[in-house]
Amino acid sequence: MKELTVDDYPLLEPFFARQTYRLGIYSLPSLIAWSQPPRVYRWGIAEGLVLVTSDALDRPDEPCLVMPVGGTKAPSPAELRALLAGSPYGGYCFVPGDYVEEAGRGEIERHFRLGLQEGYEDYLYRKEDLATLRGNRYVRKRNLIHQFERNYVASGRVETAPLTAGDVPACLDFLEEWCRARGQRPKGPSLAAEVAAARRALRTVGVLPWRGLMIRVDGRVCAFALASRLTDLIGVLNFEKALPSVKGLYQYLDREAARLLFPAETFINKESDMGVPALAVMKRSYGPVETISSYRLTPR
Repeated sequence: MKELTVDDYPLLEPFFARQTYRLGIYSLPSLIAWSQPPRVYRWGIAEGLVLVTSDALDRPDEPCLVMPVGGTKAPSPAELRALLAGSPYGGYCFVPGDYVEEAGRGEIERHFRLGLQEGYEDYLYRKEDLATLRGNRYVRKRNLIHQFERNYVASGRVETAPLTAGDVPACLDFLEEWCRARGQRPKGPSLAAEVAAARRALRTVGVLPWRGLMIRVDGRVCAFALASRLTDLIGVLNFEKALPSVKGLYQYLDREAARLLFPAETFINKESDMGVPALAVMKRSYGPVETISSYRLTPR
């Protein structure tokens, strides 16, 4: 197994281009962004499939594999069990609920113990809902956007533009400012790891196929978003940060990201809430059409 780095993208991209899992972790740019000490991911090829090591933040001492990618169909539970033979990995994590239902719980449980990964359910939205914010559900968000547009956009204080490699230093500075605004550093291992992954993602803009959006207020970066492709119908909003002191800015960024970063997709995956209650409340407030469960498979 080889350490996963940016240089591996060209080789692995064809495998991930045809994968159909709907959890956001199966975005290759996202995997690369999250692969850094102490959570370095590794990969190898077996039976024409790419195997990638992972670990969930809820059990960092139990390394596992994510689901193999690259085949014409998902491996059966028996095939998954055979792929583990002789390996040091304790099973599979981030197994999509779709796979569990399609393979059948009974068949899976012949080979594995099945456990739900609490806090790692991904939130799936219709792009049109997030881009238009129509209906009573979104009244408060529309009001916040209107306030932001009245106070900042109408007077020409806002610039919204694609995020390019040349903007990365300013976005990294903003990310540090965002951390300070939250009390020096995000609390908890999940959010700290997410900020580290956001830094690495920014540093690979222009190298990996991120879709980026940046907002400047009075000439200063105050928000950015990074997205990537997941499947033909689904894109992932991987990272989204906005200065909390600017009222309505986050809601404006979220709407503009939905409008501009997903030209061909029908759905947007906003990933999980990582078990953070405030994050869960915010994600639910946007009206997901579905939550996609994530499971761990431990060999019997």
